[in-house]
Amino acid sequence: MRKVNEIFYSLQGEGHHTGYPSVFIRFSGCNLHCPFCDTSHEDGIFMDDESIVHAVNLYKAEWIVLTGGEPALSIDSDFVHLLKRATGKKIAIETNGTVPLPDGIDWITVSPKGGICGELEKGEIKVETADEIKVVDVGQPLDEYFNLGCRGAKTLMYLQPCYVEDKAMRESNRLRTVRRVLEDPRWTLSVQLHRFLGIP
Repeated sequence: MRKVNEIFYSLQGEGHHTGYPSVFIRFSGCNLHCPFCDTSHEDGIFMDDESIVHAVNLYKAEWIVLTGGEPALSIDSDFVHLLKRATGKKIAIETNGTVPLPDGIDWITVSPKGGICGELEKGEIKVETADEIKVVDVGQPLDEYFNLGCRGAKTLMYLQPCYVEDKAMRESNRLRTVRRVLEDPRWTLSVQLHRFLGIP
């Protein structure tokens, strides 16, 4: 049994696959506690793997996105391979990188929280490779993210404004992130498209 916060169908709003129709499996629970997080980690219901597969197969999307919370706390290789075999879909994961991942995942997004929820410490990222690194910009120093062990020659680097409820602060965050991307073109802007569209 796995504790699931929600399963929903929407467009990916962040990073490289922005705009892709995707089935999101949001798992409950996280090993970090970031002040800007948009998930209630204790909410959810326990589901068996067959029920999760059934829910995912209600939708035609090519991609499943495992998210959270911290989804790596809730999955293993058997689950990943079952999902792929039973749905025929590709699997992406959005992880803070502090928990090793099982094999079989097609796209790995590491969103490190060190530097935001505490210092970015050497060795805190346990994920070995990342297809993209997506950093939430709260004004922290950025150079260290280029030295993460999971970053390879083809790893894409995304910088994303921190979303807050206060409109003036939200706009200030957005303008700061745009400025930082323009100043350092190793970054690409990630904009949380779903918030602009008003969808989940």
